[in-house]
Amino acid sequence: MRKQIFAIGVFIVLLSSIVAWFQFASSSTSFLSALLNSLRVIIIVIVTLFIVYAPLMMLIRKWWKKRSAKLDMRNNQQAKALNRFIKNGNALIGATTIFYALMLAIFAHIIAPDISPYANDQINELPYKQPGYSILILKQPLELKPEETNFGEWLIRGKKVSYRQIPIIDFHFAGDSIYAIRFIGDGIPGQDLKFEMAEITGEVNTRGRNKALIENKYITQRTFILGTDDLGRDYLSRILLGIRVSLSVGFVAVFIALFIGIPLGALAGFYKQYPPAVKISKSKKWLIPVDGGIMWFINIIWSIPTLLLVFPIVFAFGQNFYTIFIAVGITMWVDIARIVRGQVLQVREQEFIQAAKTFGFSDTRTIFRHILPNITGPVIVITAANFAYAILTEAGLSFLGIGVQPPAPSWGLMISKYKDNLITEPYLAFIPGFAITTLVLAFFMIGNGLRDALDIKSRL
Repeated sequence: MRKQIFAIGVFIVLLSSIVAWFQFASSSTSFLSALLNSLRVIIIVIVTLFIVYAPLMMLIRKWWKKRSAKLDMRNNQQAKALNRFIKNGNALIGATTIFYALMLAIFAHIIAPDISPYANDQINELPYKQPGYSILILKQPLELKPEETNFGEWLIRGKKVSYRQIPIIDFHFAGDSIYAIRFIGDGIPGQDLKFEMAEITGEVNTRGRNKALIENKYITQRTFILGTDDLGRDYLSRILLGIRVSLSVGFVAVFIALFIGIPLGALAGFYKQYPPAVKISKSKKWLIPVDGGIMWFINIIWSIPTLLLVFPIVFAFGQNFYTIFIAVGITMWVDIARIVRGQVLQVREQEFIQAAKTFGFSDTRTIFRHILPNITGPVIVITAANFAYAILTEAGLSFLGIGVQPPAPSWGLMISKYKDNLITEPYLAFIPGFAITTLVLAFFMIGNGLRDALDIKSRL
């Protein structure tokens, strides 16, 4: 595990050094100051990684040590494979990363500072604020009795924001009113605002009660951990909700690819040597070229670039969420079909398959009950890799502007939108780029770990 942590630390050092160089080149900050800021970021990230990853990995390995002591590790092949996977540090780091990503995706609206749908609450006075920027916020209610949002809707879609956020420099109370200086921009004189305290609280209370309510509930010191974008939206919230888009594309696209690829690959492999026959007459039969037809179709799909397959689907059905997922899934089934075909060609010659034919089992039962369960290892490995490819494909489509559309937060769309800000605000493109890299790398780590754990040669 030390090697993995060291490798991640080196990667973060290089990334932080690049960010520090951009910061030095784009502002009046001295190189030494930029370097010190970069080192501070490195230390914070490394400590955070250790706190986040080490306890869970140690807990998993401790649990497995107790669990494996009760199992027959000599004859239990599944236990052997799981043991190899858990002992593989890279695979365990990848699995831990995906676990945290799933948790963040599920509870994104609850964890995110911006609770609005798509994290789209805009504070127009605060565009392009650096990470860690902090300011006072006055919440001005827009409705006297805001509509309540149940927990399920909050978890899935977020909450409707029933107040307007006004950044302020200072405030004070006088009589039954609150006076505030509105923040308009750096170096620009603020605007004087006046509100009746009852307008803010929406209640008829004593002056002291209203003052306490406003100070505790309606005026807060808000810190934008990852800064804001061009519309003043909280960037951390947008990044968290972007995990949902990436993982959703992965799940739906891989499901579609498995649904199409496994049956076609299994049929092609099973009927390669003994194709089904259709009687034309009493003395003539027509052998259906199942394998030849399917492989011809696979080769045609394989030869068409991914974008050329996606464009017609997107333009025909619109740039909706489900359209992008289906388009990505349709472009990925070919790999699975070829892998399944090759595995079926090997397994169908085994003695137990010949015994199934002798007993008179149907071809459908032989394929789905006896062949497919014995080729799950390679299918699982290619599925993990396809998750990564689906995330990259969605990010690429969004980068080109034909993927997920605003205001939905997509990491590829963020990179496309802020690629011209690499000199002035490099974090806007680097953060989603780092998120894509981390998630894709985690799936590849899992895929490599599964390949090593399920390798038939290592079971001997």
